[in-house]
Amino acid sequence: MYYENIKESADFILERIDEAPKTAVILGSGLGGVVDIMTDKTVIPYEDIPNFPRSTVPGHAGNLVIGKIGAQTVAAMQGRFHYYEGFSMKELTYPVYVMKLIGVENIIITNACGGVNRSFKPGDLMIIDNYINFLGQNPLIGDNDERLGPRFPDMSEPFSKELLEKAEKAAEKLGIDYKRGVYALFNGPCYESAAEIHAYEVLGADAVGMSTVPEIIAANHAGMKVFGVSCVTNMATGIAKVKHSHEEVVRVANESSTKLCEWLKTMLIDW
Repeated sequence: MYYENIKESADFILERIDEAPKTAVILGSGLGGVVDIMTDKTVIPYEDIPNFPRSTVPGHAGNLVIGKIGAQTVAAMQGRFHYYEGFSMKELTYPVYVMKLIGVENIIITNACGGVNRSFKPGDLMIIDNYINFLGQNPLIGDNDERLGPRFPDMSEPFSKELLEKAEKAAEKLGIDYKRGVYALFNGPCYESAAEIHAYEVLGADAVGMSTVPEIIAANHAGMKVFGVSCVTNMATGIAKVKHSHEEVVRVANESSTKLCEWLKTMLIDW
């Protein structure tokens, strides 16, 4: 039934739009402003889409917005789903497969994260070069449906070199400074301990967060080209000098959203 449910969701969306998107953007906490630069928008609340999960986290509006950025038709997920909310891994990645069935070929995955690399600072944008899955879970565990992707997908290049080059050119054009690094997945919902952050640092993580990796895996499984970018909203526990709060995460992400929007807009216009 998993595939049939995905198809029902996809058909519902396709009936409500004039042109199928080739590109999708998953927007993390406080980064929903990308929707503001879209034109000719169709807004579909998640709760209206058959079988679609519903976001419960502040800073995630819970809408699928399909519209134009430049000449590109783009599907923007204004809010995502997290393991700590109680969703299964199949539910977490369900929207990625819906994107596949409505015609998406390129997916841009964004998030708000904590900085582990001590040269980073709040407000930095980091291109994700690779990831470490500390969750101990994988969305591909269980029966595989070949209509969605192969049983054993290759992960030697989880991020598209082509999209990475487009992002670098767009950043250079705009004069946007960015970092590059490895994103580590932590299950949440509590923030990490100082000892955990020290361990992640030793293992090569540059940033840590509570999302993104399951979507990266699913998108690769589905044969999509993937680009990932993190907004560093705080320095991680043991590095930061203050205690964490979700409100502060959203505040910094909102401040960085303008820069990220311009970056993504330039990327998409030049495609």
